Amino acid sequence: MKKIIPALMAALAVLPSAGAYAQSSPDMGKLLATGGVIQVEGAGGGGITPWALISGYGSRDSWGANAHYTYINTQDYKLGSYGVAVGIADRLEVSFDNQEFKGSLAPLDKLNIKQDIVGLKLKVLGDAVYEQDSWVPQVAIGLMYKKNKGVRGLEALGVTNVKQLGAKDDHGYDYYVSATKIYLEQSLLLNATLRATRANQMGILGFGGDRNDDTRLMPEFSAAYLITRKVALGAEYRRKPHNLGVDNEKAYYDAFVAWFPTRNVSVTAAYAELGDITIFNPKKQHGLYLSLQAGF
Repeated sequence: MKKIIPALMAALAVLPSAGAYAQSSPDMGKLLATGGVIQVEGAGGGGITPWALISGYGSRDSWGANAHYTYINTQDYKLGSYGVAVGIADRLEVSFDNQEFKGSLAPLDKLNIKQDIVGLKLKVLGDAVYEQDSWVPQVAIGLMYKKNKGVRGLEALGVTNVKQLGAKDDHGYDYYVSATKIYLEQSLLLNATLRATRANQMGILGFGGDRNDDTRLMPEFSAAYLITRKVALGAEYRRKPHNLGVDNEKAYYDAFVAWFPTRNVSVTAAYAELGDITIFNPKKQHGLYLSLQAGF
């Protein structure tokens, strides 16, 4: 995993200059829905896990971009996520995302935590769409730098930083490798991601903790079936570390439907299971996931 950062930096060096892409308009050359949607941390993929696909509809001779807003509402908490992702030459993706996590039920009804995420993803092998005669999937490596911006609403308890909840750090990196294969004849997409992380609840509760402070490998899986040219059904699973004593963290999983009325707009709705979030509201959190995306 430590080789991911040098590989991404090397990719930036060998790509044509940004000016070369600025001279031509985005060509929208990719097939409908083959850019995926924007996941809750800003990377191109499903709802809760990144895929090897590059965001946007720009071909290898062009570029594309998407903006998104995602909203998750469970019994006790709400999460809003918004950001942009730019795909260059169908090879490199750069993303920026902001998350805002809020409590909605006592004793955490005043809770408010924000986090900024910067992501890079590099396609290193294969092509999920155009190499249908090969068993090799499209493979991408990526990283996410996450910065937790502190805890609000718990000042009466003397808590203003995630470190006071047991986290070791308020910032950290996730590193991942994703492999995605699209079977056009069967209208099927399969994805597997392996993530190295110390993040607690994606970083919303910081990084590392009193139970564990090691970076660990966590598997993630996605499957999607295109029932029409514009509508896909799918499911995802994402295993999580359990680092904090105050957070009995469990795996995430969801079932989703994504609608692509045009290349410029997509809507994704899902039922999400997020497990326990904290011991202060000790019950499994589940509810609605809704994401709107616009781009080219």
